[in-house]
Amino acid sequence: MNPMAMLQMKGLYDKFKRNHPKVPMFFKAAGQMIEDGSVIEISITDPMGKKITTNMRVSQEDLEMFEQLKSTLS
Repeated sequence: MNPMAMLQMKGLYDKFKRNHPKVPMFFKAAGQMIEDGSVIEISITDPMGKKITTNMRVSQEDLEMFEQLKSTLS
């Protein structure tokens, strides 16, 4: 990955953490619960109240990707 792009991504992530401090805390706590076979569900509700939801069953490959992302953003 381009070092400049990584620095930019780090800056954006730091700003996100300042704007939404509960989200990283949630992911940190949830990260300790996620294991092979866990189910992650995500919902989005737009301003008009329309909601969409999806889920995924976590695989070992997903866990490896999550670890790589964590090390990139730390």
